[in-house]
Amino acid sequence: MSTALILVDIQNDYFPNGKMELSNPVIAAEKASQILTWFRQNNLPIFHIQHISIHEGAGFFLPNTKGAEINERVLPLEQESIIIKHTPNSFFKTELESKLREHGVTKLVICGMMTHMCIDATVRAAMELGFESTLIEDACSTRDLVYQDKVVPADQVHYAFVSALHGIYANVVSTEGFLQQQG
Repeated sequence: MSTALILVDIQNDYFPNGKMELSNPVIAAEKASQILTWFRQNNLPIFHIQHISIHEGAGFFLPNTKGAEINERVLPLEQESIIIKHTPNSFFKTELESKLREHGVTKLVICGMMTHMCIDATVRAAMELGFESTLIEDACSTRDLVYQDKVVPADQVHYAFVSALHGIYANVVSTEGFLQQQG
């Protein structure tokens, strides 16, 4: 029974001066980096998910742009897998599931960006595929959402989604909580 780290879309367009800047992406990426370091020290499988936009009219994660590159705080090492995706769900039409099964992975630790979109879609899909997930909530980031004339602040969006995922879909913990659990 193996555990793998899934780092979802920690890409430059989500950071300051990017084309889709999120709320506190640097803090989230630094927390994700702490989790990444722990996985590297323990020689556990690591999968970097990279979203490349192929839809006409896409405004960010455009192919062959600096914004689509994985952020320097979590740059993959040569032996770490990079899975390219084109939709919010990291499993949809990608090789992620088959790679995880090849490694005998049954448990996932997930962090990344955006909480309300790609993190939500990936965590839900993981459960439906039979994986047990831990979501590192402070190693995730999102942004304000607007519906009609109502603005929902990023922190409310984030906590609404992680609280909805907690329990049935994932065990939600902080970076500190996860690292303490590991001893």
